[in-house]
Amino acid sequence: MASIKELKKNINNVLGDIIEGVYIVEAANGKNNSKEGSAIVDQAIVDFDELIAKVNQSKVENKKAHFNEVRNDLETRANKLVDSLNKLA
Repeated sequence: MASIKELKKNINNVLGDIIEGVYIVEAANGKNNSKEGSAIVDQAIVDFDELIAKVNQSKVENKKAHFNEVRNDLETRANKLVDSLNKLA
């Protein structure tokens, strides 16, 4: 169970840091609530909801493989969001 808890924390921390990064970049550039920044935040929230739903799936044959897939999916989605964040800066 500890690994599920850690995975949920990891999802929350990674996507939360990306959202925080959007706010920091916008504040530094003086462009608060930009359209691009809002799109990144919205996508991070959607990704969070989808990943948590995947973690909470109860009918999984191979749990270890399932959680590894969720971790890989998190990494892929986070990299896309970071690329978008870098373009915002």
